Amino acid sequence: MKILYINHYAGSPRHGMEFRPYYLAREWVKAGHEVNMLAADVSHLRQTHPQVDGKYRDEDIDGIRYTWCRTRPYQGNGVGRVLNIFSFLARVMGLSGRYLKHWKPDVVIASSTYPLDTVPAAWIAGKTGARLVYEVHDLWPLTPVEVGGMSPKHPFIRLLQWAEDFGYRKADTVVSMLPCAKDYMAAHGMDPAKYAVIPNGVDVAEWRGEAEAEALPAEHRMRLAELKAQGRFLIGYAGGHGLANALDYLLEAAALMRDSAVTFVLVGDGPDKAALAARAAELGLDKVVFLPAIAKRAVPGFLAEMDALFIGWRKLPIYRFGINPNKLFDYLMAGKPVIHSVEAGNDMVSEAGAGLSVGAEDPAAIADAARRMAALPAEERARMGAAGKAYVLEHHDYAVLARRFLQAV
Repeated sequence: MKILYINHYAGSPRHGMEFRPYYLAREWVKAGHEVNMLAADVSHLRQTHPQVDGKYRDEDIDGIRYTWCRTRPYQGNGVGRVLNIFSFLARVMGLSGRYLKHWKPDVVIASSTYPLDTVPAAWIAGKTGARLVYEVHDLWPLTPVEVGGMSPKHPFIRLLQWAEDFGYRKADTVVSMLPCAKDYMAAHGMDPAKYAVIPNGVDVAEWRGEAEAEALPAEHRMRLAELKAQGRFLIGYAGGHGLANALDYLLEAAALMRDSAVTFVLVGDGPDKAALAARAAELGLDKVVFLPAIAKRAVPGFLAEMDALFIGWRKLPIYRFGINPNKLFDYLMAGKPVIHSVEAGNDMVSEAGAGLSVGAEDPAAIADAARRMAALPAEERARMGAAGKAYVLEHHDYAVLARRFLQAV
């Protein structure tokens, strides 16, 4: 089978996030399918941008043919990003001759977060007789409206709404990462029979040592060794330091625990890291440690050093449709108990019995959960960790998810 996977932000181990398209495509290649990943050269998610001298550049990555499209650079979420989106869509249409004449796909997947790629994907699928899959990461334009505060009457939002509805109507299959979005999608024109939930997952090989791991940097190893020598109970966080990650509430929780043996260790980077570090200094939080971001393949090593892990969310209505965070799958695969501060349509930590769940944006509840976690017998924390790992292996192994994806198509 030939699969054309259109994902503006698709990444790889060489380039950084996002990883879902890579992991799914790699499994399909292993199963004997051909995959052409069509992605932009510029993405705010990647650590490294591919070099594209002309309009396009093909590159083989683990058997996947990546076609990088040269697009307009941008920063932030303003007009520049909109122009980047349209430059990518134009490049997709510019490549359509390849797919109509030389490499006719059997499946075309539109998967760029924003729904505008459903239009060129539907055109290519219609011309080649391929099945069309609309893969939904987040609900756009509902997310920029409810989270970003944009007016539903804004012309760009109206265009996104038209494209989203178009995708629901035209697709042969709608693959949703959100487990509670079926009714919303049906209200926007989707036949409920088209709906399939394929969540994010983990690369199990990375966790079983089959892929090359990366050691923690010396700075991280030394700091963690110091904390362990002091007998600290370490609760870790690995990921972005942005508004959505609700780390400001974790700092407030830490301020309520000055007499505790708990130390919070935050690894990562993001737009709010400097402000968070300044706030921690202002509050005199010597039990909160900020460390630099690390490579993805070094994350398992960091998580293994922790006694427990933290993930938090803001109170946002959009989460009523469910959440599907990559970070949480990594946490559960690490076999560590998790403190989950959340209000959403689903809660994997609670479902798996993998830790303690408390309300979102509630520092007192987070502090209480941290104290309770530290007071638990080591055997009980180990049981929680094992339950979380078993849950991920059953439901979120990319080898399993890739098979389910094509079965749904």
